[in-house]
Parts: sequence; structure tokens; C-alpha cells
Amino acid sequence: MERSSRKMNFLIEETICRDLTEMIPPGKRSHVVNEALRKELEHIRRQLAVQKLIESSAAIRKFSTREIVEELTGDRSSH
Repeated sequence: MERSSRKMNFLIEETICRDLTEMIPPGKRSHVVNEALRKELEHIRRQLAVQKLIESSAAIRKFSTREIVEELTGDRSSH
């Protein structure tokens, strides 16, 4: 599956540029940068999801173990 691409202009630190140029051959650099960005964006996406879950859980009513067991017992006996 071929993915569409877009050219973007942004700045990177000189040391990162040097390492990229020295360590990664031409023709492979875009792939390496895309993979690194994909991993970092997935990491950020997970952090945001966890933060959203934590924030939303504060608004949810908490149930005691006793309340959960009573509700499950009542539900099971109704079938």
C-alpha cells in the first residue's frame, strides 16, 4: 500500500541533522524520520487518551464492591 506524501518545512537541531546525514543513507532518511514521528505521535496520542480517561473518571460515580456484588447478584437471579 503506497501512502501519499507531503513536503513540509521545519527546523531540526544541527546535531540531529548531522547524525541523520552521517548515519542514514540518502533515500532512507524520509522513512526513518516518518517512523520516528509516527512513534512519537502514537506516544503523545496515548498520553492524551490517558489524561482524558483520568479527567472523565473524576466525574463518574464510584461504586463500592458491595454495591457491585449486589447488582450482579440481582441481575443473575433475574434470568
